[in-house]
Amino acid sequence: MSLAIVQSRAMAGVDAPLVTVEVYIGKGLPGLSIVGLPEAAVKESKDRVRSAILNSGFTFPVGRITVNLAPADLPKEGGRFDLPIALGLLAASEQIPVSAMADMECLGELALSGRLRPVRGALPAVLHSRDAGRFLMLPQQNSDEAALVSDARVLPVNSLAQCCQLITGQTRVTPVSVQRRSPAAAADLPDMADIRGQFQAKRALLVAAAGSHSLLFVGPPGTGKTMLASRLPGILPPMSEREALESAAIASISDQGFDAGKWCRRPFRNPHHTASAVALVGGGSNPRPGEISLAHNGVLFLDELPEFSRQVLEVLREPLESGSVSISRAARQAKFQARFQLVAAMNPCPCGYLGHVNGRCNCTADQVQRYQGKLSGPLLDRIDLHVIVPPLSYQEMTATLTLPSVASATLREQVIDARTRQLERAGILNAHLQAQQLQRDCCLDEQQNQLLAQAVNSLGLSARAIHRILRIARTIADLDGSRNIGHNHLGEAIGYRQLDRSA
Repeated sequence: MSLAIVQSRAMAGVDAPLVTVEVYIGKGLPGLSIVGLPEAAVKESKDRVRSAILNSGFTFPVGRITVNLAPADLPKEGGRFDLPIALGLLAASEQIPVSAMADMECLGELALSGRLRPVRGALPAVLHSRDAGRFLMLPQQNSDEAALVSDARVLPVNSLAQCCQLITGQTRVTPVSVQRRSPAAAADLPDMADIRGQFQAKRALLVAAAGSHSLLFVGPPGTGKTMLASRLPGILPPMSEREALESAAIASISDQGFDAGKWCRRPFRNPHHTASAVALVGGGSNPRPGEISLAHNGVLFLDELPEFSRQVLEVLREPLESGSVSISRAARQAKFQARFQLVAAMNPCPCGYLGHVNGRCNCTADQVQRYQGKLSGPLLDRIDLHVIVPPLSYQEMTATLTLPSVASATLREQVIDARTRQLERAGILNAHLQAQQLQRDCCLDEQQNQLLAQAVNSLGLSARAIHRILRIARTIADLDGSRNIGHNHLGEAIGYRQLDRSA
């Protein structure tokens, strides 16, 4: 038989579209050409495949060989098509039976020795092959990802020779079984008990964790802003299985890959302030996820916020509202989930010491205004909590050493209880409540309406800011176990809008 067809999967964002690998061996001068919009790494597979076939004990077919990767208009990248091309060549030259591959899909990069190397994006491929009703043959190193998918039929293999033995029935491979992994332990995460003082900032962090609210810390250097932000993952609950699969699929297609040791642990991304807009939201000719998508269901921490380019910061505005980002290029479009919790920190002025107890700031009012003006009003409007982190005197720091400090594990229980109330009431967390749900779950009495009206008039709050105050008040009430929003809950929520600018 001179024609063989093998099924594989490409990588297009978090999708894994089906690719049909057609191999034809015809008459003519010996040569191998690959068509179907292959990128450089795919074109180079001819040399890897030739060496792998010969080193696996098979004969490389002689003739005019054409490999077609269909559909032709879908770009193909990486070494994931090495294995299906090699199996197609062996089937077309009748060295293995083609009928045994009728309900099979495969992917994997071949070493020159015939060994299989892992590929990116294995988890989406497993999900799609399961939905198609086929079993998937992939490298052994990707079996950790495959073990996360229920009802998937996955055969892990180590080499091209083992693949062929499996197809011809000479050997058997134990299919990957689903492993119900326990959530990664949070014991090695930074603990909130390490932080002394800064009670208002720790309270704001608890509120942010309970409702998945965005948060901005403002204060001089050394007041604990970064320490506080790094302890947010420790008070967040483990991810649900659905959330964990979503985050694992995004990690699987990224350059960093999926780490099974972090299963159900919420991501914590901390990009440097020199990061570009593409690094933050994703992009490229073949769109890849950026930092906001890698932080999906987790935390995105931006330290030294005004040091980021304003153009970079502005790209956060739409994802903060929608929870996703769409990347469009001339030939490709991709949509990535980006439901992240933004936590940021900044100094109050260029030198950082505005308001310091020692009065060390020499910045002029114009310099301070320019520095703080690097953050646009629309972006600040989308950040739920603005918290001032003041410097502490030596006496204040030493006084707190004798006071008991609450550990992250205790705060995590409060967060879980508050989130449970929110999910039972609305099915979503408070940070994501829409207008109708706000009217239903955030009712205010006459006195509370008057208090909110005073805040709107004095601070020049927008309608979006009003909604965010209501969401925060609802979260504070949930932390207290209160069915209704109280006067104290609303007052505390208004107090977290410290950077709102008057019109």
